[in-house]
Amino acid sequence: MSQPVSRYLHPIDVAHHPSLEPEVKRAILARWASDRSAVEGKPALRKPPGMRRAVPVDDVFAALRSLDTPSGARSTRQ
Repeated sequence: MSQPVSRYLHPIDVAHHPSLEPEVKRAILARWASDRSAVEGKPALRKPPGMRRAVPVDDVFAALRSLDTPSGARSTRQ
């Protein structure tokens, strides 16, 4: 994959990236959501290799859901 997860600060940055195709966004977010990115002892957090900080897996799922909104409405970070 030519777009490493570590290029993005937050999952919603992936979902709102203007030049990525939806299937690429989904692939990046799926890698981020993977159990392979889970923080040891904190299964609700994800920190893919190269990321500075962990994010809640719920944020990853919210970014994935935002790709399904037909209006293209942007969700906000919490």
